[in-house]
Amino acid sequence: MGAHDFSFTAIDGKALDLKSLAGKPILLVNVASYCGFTPQYTDLQALHETYGPRGLVVLGVPCNDFGAQEPRSEGEIASFCQSMYDVTFPLTAKQKVIGPEAHDLYKWIAAEAGEGAAPRWNFHKYLIGKDGSLQGAWPSRVRPVSSEITAAIEAAL
Repeated sequence: MGAHDFSFTAIDGKALDLKSLAGKPILLVNVASYCGFTPQYTDLQALHETYGPRGLVVLGVPCNDFGAQEPRSEGEIASFCQSMYDVTFPLTAKQKVIGPEAHDLYKWIAAEAGEGAAPRWNFHKYLIGKDGSLQGAWPSRVRPVSSEITAAIEAAL
C-alpha cells in the first residue's frame, strides 16, 4: 500500500485520485487560512512554479483541526487562496487530518511513520515519492522553501 492507493475530492468537487499522480513526487501540506503559518502559501506557490514543470505536485489539504483556523467553505477557501496568494496548485476539499475521522491517507502516514508523524499543527509537510512511498516529513515551522525540503524535492525528482 502507498499514497497512490488513496483519493480526495478536489476543492472544486471533482475526484482527485492519487493514482493519477503516480510517477510524480507530491508535497502534501495541511493548510488553513487563519494561521500564523498561512504566509507559507507564498512558498508553496513558489515550489509549484519552480518544480511543477519538473513533475512535483504541491497538494494543499485545507483542514480545521488545529485552532479552528479554517472555518471557511471550499469556495471561500479557493477564493482566498487565489486572491491573497495567487495559488494555482491543487487543493482538496476540507479534510480532517488527525484523529479517528482523519482522511485515510493521513491514517496511512501515521501507520507508516508512527503516531508521532501525524500533523501537530497547520502547514505540516509530507513528501511522497514517485512510487507513492513516504519520503519525508517536516513540521509547520520548517518553511517549504527551506534547503532541507528543496534538497528532498530535488532528490525525489
